[in-house]
Amino acid sequence: MRTEVRRPAFDPGILALPFYDRTHRAIAESVDEWCAEQGELWVRARTAAPDLSGTSIIRELGAAGWLAALDPAAAASAPGSDWRGLCLMREILAYSEDLADYAFSVQALAATPIRRHGSPDQQVRWLPPMARGEVIGAFALSEDQAGSDVAAIELRAETHSGGYLLNGHKAWIANGTLADVFCVIARTGGPGAFGLTAFLVPSGTPGLRTQPIDMVAPRAFARVEFADCHVPADAVLGGLGGGFIVTMDLLERFRMTVGAAAIGFARRAADAALDHARDRKAYGGTLFDLPTVRASLADAEVALNAAALLVARAAWDADHNAPHFARQAGIAKLYATENAQHIVDTAVQIRGASALVKDSVTERLYRQIRSLRLYEGASEVLRATIAETLGHRTASAGTVPAESGAAHAGP
Repeated sequence: MRTEVRRPAFDPGILALPFYDRTHRAIAESVDEWCAEQGELWVRARTAAPDLSGTSIIRELGAAGWLAALDPAAAASAPGSDWRGLCLMREILAYSEDLADYAFSVQALAATPIRRHGSPDQQVRWLPPMARGEVIGAFALSEDQAGSDVAAIELRAETHSGGYLLNGHKAWIANGTLADVFCVIARTGGPGAFGLTAFLVPSGTPGLRTQPIDMVAPRAFARVEFADCHVPADAVLGGLGGGFIVTMDLLERFRMTVGAAAIGFARRAADAALDHARDRKAYGGTLFDLPTVRASLADAEVALNAAALLVARAAWDADHNAPHFARQAGIAKLYATENAQHIVDTAVQIRGASALVKDSVTERLYRQIRSLRLYEGASEVLRATIAETLGHRTASAGTVPAESGAAHAGP
């Protein structure tokens, strides 16, 4: 039986559009080549415990320079230094190995609030080692009763001995069991969104305890408990009462990258389904000869193209400070993740029972893809948010230059 064909993990035709420039194309090619050489790393990661696999991949990503943009001192040309580049990296990593996208994205998610809102001292302390993959971060937002409703957060941070005492919990925290530093959103004021503050809490701080959570797709998720956990005043990130702004600034930007990862997962599934359909004998021909199979694969290709364009538009808007980029980011995430779920399911249907063999490509994708419709804005929340903006179209980012060049507003 034919082995799976190695294709580019990205669509060169999409990258030829004016949304992207030669720097983005070079990044895509370089990341794709690197991923193709990491077969042994991916195998080790899949067979290791979640903490070990997550740590090893982050270390390798750092050593290869793929996390360099997390350090403000990096050159503007560092991979992922703008949102288009970051989206491309997530797409390619997701196509190549779902664990690689997870490790990369959570590290970037944790570092970005420090990069965008941290004091000079906080940036110097945390970002260079995070960019090298030597320090691992986690963004601690969700609680049992607070997910997409950020204003419902209950974890308390009360003034005490020149700093703050944290009491409460966080749930479903990615990298929670292996993080060296947590960006924690806690309540310092009254109810509602503007009573929240962000804190940087090292993992060894007394009063902080983590409990692993077993997920459908094995990852280093944890419940994080805070019991009289004392942090100094300089642990505040982004100013007292600025937690909601820090959170929404992060989520509104990272939603488009979730859409990019969904494209990578879905494209890998579609490619696997196509290879199987062309090879599998059925009814005197191959599965690919059946009109229903061909139609399913065509629908997948249409959805992949549409999703890629939506992500490109959202990333372009973010890079050029378009006033309503968050709306486009939500649209991109909603469309890409919903359609990726369908494409992965279609791939399973085409490949049949072989698609559900444990640790096969499609089985891993089937487990991994589901969470993308939940985190960083559930689909239902995004639909409600998009609906609130209907009828308010405005110019997006002005005239498109002949060569788009470097981003104006990187991560």
